[in-house]
Amino acid sequence: MTVGAALQAIRRGLIVGVPTDTVYGVAVDPTNPAAVRRLFALKGRGHHLPLAVLVASLEQAETLIRLTPSQRLFIRPHWPGAFTAVLRWRRALAQGVGDHHRGTLGVRMPDHRILTDLLSRSGPLAVTSANRSGSPPALDADGARRALGDGVSVYLDGRCDGGQASTVVDLTSSPPRILRPGPVDLDPG
Repeated sequence: MTVGAALQAIRRGLIVGVPTDTVYGVAVDPTNPAAVRRLFALKGRGHHLPLAVLVASLEQAETLIRLTPSQRLFIRPHWPGAFTAVLRWRRALAQGVGDHHRGTLGVRMPDHRILTDLLSRSGPLAVTSANRSGSPPALDADGARRALGDGVSVYLDGRCDGGQASTVVDLTSSPPRILRPGPVDLDPG
């Protein structure tokens, strides 16, 4: 399928499969509550695990989150890449996207040409790994199709060379707190 087909599906509130620089993902419009609910149901994911958002650029990210100068310096060497930053949001998105109790949102700028093309046209997308909760994530469209079937409207082809979910760091705490270790090594030693 094409990026154009994925874009049309997103605009209709459907779930699309996307290659990333980490693992294969499934994406929806983060402002569409029905689409977000469908994504949680498809994965069998508990609502206590909020979705993160992928963006094409820092400018796109800043429409969603507030960045201090020190947070910007922390993020800069890791974007684009396998680094998800949890930051204070500017506005709430659909329930299940970000932490509505804390007013925070996980945001990542992936390093994948196909996905960046889609994001630059669609705007930010709520994305999670393409698998049933508790199962290993898919690394390509075929694996995602086997795991999720027709629940995903469009599967974009593309390689996911990372093979590991992103590093997630809460930048709202001081010092920053690693919530999920991943491919980005933040240990200064």
